Amino acid sequence: MGAGWLASLRLRDVSIVDPLWGITYVAAGWAVLLAGEPETATARAWLLLAMVTVWGLRLGIHLAARKWGEPEDYRYAAMRRRRSRRTFTWWSLVVVFGLQAAVIVVVSLPVQAVAGASGTQPALGPLDWLGCAVWAVGLTFETVGDEQLRRFKSDPANRSAVLDRGLWRYTRHPNYFGDFCVWWGIYLVAAAGGGAWTIAGPVVMSVLLVRVSGVRMLESTIADRRPGYADYLRRTSAFVPLRPRRAGEPPRGGVS
Repeated sequence: MGAGWLASLRLRDVSIVDPLWGITYVAAGWAVLLAGEPETATARAWLLLAMVTVWGLRLGIHLAARKWGEPEDYRYAAMRRRRSRRTFTWWSLVVVFGLQAAVIVVVSLPVQAVAGASGTQPALGPLDWLGCAVWAVGLTFETVGDEQLRRFKSDPANRSAVLDRGLWRYTRHPNYFGDFCVWWGIYLVAAAGGGAWTIAGPVVMSVLLVRVSGVRMLESTIADRRPGYADYLRRTSAFVPLRPRRAGEPPRGGVS
């Protein structure tokens, strides 16, 4: 993240932090493994490293492709305009790159705990396979949801329209729900190896996705940019995939 911050100064583009988000998790997991004795790593450690690597590289490549050739994200551009150049330089180091680095340390605790563990661990069992299944559901939601959104946005006719087909018919944020499942799946595998104490990782990720930088932040302005979003919001679950709400039914989804 420090290297990313230096690059952002040269490019005058803080939003390069987004592609770094997933890739930094991959780097964190492998760094912990290689700092120990990788030749003694358990099957569970390799399993978790594979899970975080597939997730992180897919997300990083997807966000890098989406970012390529685009100007600085409007959110960061607005933050830049509100501050002097010197103030924004240090603010971006602490609040954008530094804070995300700290979050990554906490969220990746399940991977770190197992990758850096020494001694014997229980053999892979039912809880590990349950974690893999939850992770696979999450990765599917993320991948399919992102691709459906990419295709939708690639059509100029949809510039002010709302995507309400595919996975987006059942949840307003299939990619965030997928992220949620990925990290709870990773946690279950870590817990099976004695890492139950790392529950802060998936909890922090869940809070971020639902209450901080995910659902709440994105939806704070989207209704102004897409006229049909208010109606979509009323009939579609915010997070957990559910059947679309019929007229007269109360709002569902657990996130206002």
